[in-house]
Amino acid sequence: TEEEKEKKKKKKKGGGGGGEEAEEEEPDESMLDWWSKYFASIETMKEQLRQQEAAAAEAEEKEEMEIGEGSKAQVKNKDKSKAPKDDKKKKQQPVPELPEKKNKQKIDELKVFNKELETEFDNFEDWLHTFNLLRGKIGDNDDNATEEERIVGRFKGSMCVYKVPLPDDISKEAGYDPTFGMFQGIPSNDPINVLVRVYIVRATDLHPADINGKADPYIAIKLGKTDIKDKENYISKQLNPVFGKSFDIEATFPMESMLTVAVYDWDLVGTDDLIGETKIDLENRFYSKHRATCGVSQTYSIHGYNTWRDPMKPSQILSKLCKEGKVDGPHFGPGGRVKVANRVFTGPTEIEDENGQKKPTDEHLALAVLRHWEDIPRAGCRLVPEHVETRPLLNPDKPGIEQ
Repeated sequence: TEEEKEKKKKKKKGGGGGGEEAEEEEPDESMLDWWSKYFASIETMKEQLRQQEAAAAEAEEKEEMEIGEGSKAQVKNKDKSKAPKDDKKKKQQPVPELPEKKNKQKIDELKVFNKELETEFDNFEDWLHTFNLLRGKIGDNDDNATEEERIVGRFKGSMCVYKVPLPDDISKEAGYDPTFGMFQGIPSNDPINVLVRVYIVRATDLHPADINGKADPYIAIKLGKTDIKDKENYISKQLNPVFGKSFDIEATFPMESMLTVAVYDWDLVGTDDLIGETKIDLENRFYSKHRATCGVSQTYSIHGYNTWRDPMKPSQILSKLCKEGKVDGPHFGPGGRVKVANRVFTGPTEIEDENGQKKPTDEHLALAVLRHWEDIPRAGCRLVPEHVETRPLLNPDKPGIEQ
């Protein structure tokens, strides 16, 4: 079915804007899965990139015109020659967009970050900063050791300096204990057991590892004592493998918090070579106020390809956030309204189950608040959306070069 879907997708791309085709290809709910969602999202991302490039090119053209000295006539001519281009752009764009829009309403999307999640959210150091603890240097042989080799551990902490007496806006806050200052409602320091689920979608532009200019990549995952090598599922002669795999690992924070995801090249003879790896600090994500444990998706549904995947429902997450942030709410009112702090949000109040039966629910409303949590005064911040992130693979032998 994957291949069929791919073909369908290609057909859609090929058919430039025929209204009939769009109707013919209405995606059937039972045919859709996570991949349809992913490919739709990637199309959206490409579209945004194209628009950015077009805007950048246009700005450049304008700059050139301003710089281009000479008689006004020349500038006018340039203006004229540019106008038709602009018009063409304007005329060309709407045509392919119509069928696109139809599809967009049908297929829910997720956010595709073409970088690591950390760069979007300040490394998740919103209240803890990570400092590497280094071993001291003994004699000459350690002088040329890299900093990486000297790391013996990591210290996570935060320091704040206050002016006393505290400013009014801080001391007046409800439930605020001045002795804790910034550090209100900090999680306990006890070890905590978590289940980590890692989804690996695909790798792109891998560095060739074999003489034939290709590689036979497979995934290796390491977290604490757990070491998984998915060797038997290597993908032969491929630099852009689609893995589509998920792995479940149990771990205990803070002892096991650094997850390493590596791609190795399978070799028949000799040892397998590391192509590249990426390290993710899970503990920072777990404790971050941006809630990087399971991304908040765009819609709430209880069946189908877009089933809600977080163990907590939107309403539970919202109550927890309000309680922790000492925010008044959520108050669900009649007519599809919910009030949090001094903001009112609206949304649908019914949900369909598999049999098409409609039931009343507050989840859509709660989700509407979560998706705009940064607008909530004081306690608000951006929550991590449902997403796929793109991480560079690095190899210690080739420092600083993406693999």
